[in-house]
Amino acid sequence: MLLADFGTSYCKILDTESGQPPRIVATRDLEPEFCADLATGHNAGRRSRQSINELTALAWGGESLINEPDFVLLDCGSRDIKFIRYVDNRIIDMGWNAECGASMGFTIELLGKYYDLDFNTIPVPDSGFSITCGVLGMSNIFDAVVSGSTEIEAVAKFVRGIAMNGYRFAGSPEKLYLSGGLCDNPLFVGCFPCAVVRLGRFVLLEGLEECIRRNG
Repeated sequence: MLLADFGTSYCKILDTESGQPPRIVATRDLEPEFCADLATGHNAGRRSRQSINELTALAWGGESLINEPDFVLLDCGSRDIKFIRYVDNRIIDMGWNAECGASMGFTIELLGKYYDLDFNTIPVPDSGFSITCGVLGMSNIFDAVVSGSTEIEAVAKFVRGIAMNGYRFAGSPEKLYLSGGLCDNPLFVGCFPCAVVRLGRFVLLEGLEECIRRNG
């Protein structure tokens, strides 16, 4: 069976019968005729025979991967952020924010390429900008550079502001499970003021596999 998580910037694809790990394809490079058997995410309804909601996929993926009755899972995508909170093995809260979390992952990737930054080497700043939108928050970087900050310092404070926005959106937990492409950004992960467990980029694919296990 062909499974797909259609992200705004990247698509994660798994052929369950191939024995191969999932592959990541830039959304712009995906073949026009590509169609999954089961999918979630951006364009899932148009590019698959059957689709499920992203929050459902996130919840089922979290249940499958996290062996704890109580947890908070935050997914940081290119375009939006969403979270699931479990207590006693039951969902008690969830949220999806495509406006205050607008383009946060995309913006961080864009800034890294524009300024030629290595996020593996940038230290976590002591403070960050107050940011509620990835796109609008870029003005803080330009203002800081004009005021004398280096580009690295300004971007680091921007990333911390983005991380804190996601942390507060998820309810400021003491421990946070994190999914999405930003799991691979050590600066972003280090900016959270709590314990962070990185689950990687394929949690929603795991949710699709769990959907198959549950429904046959």
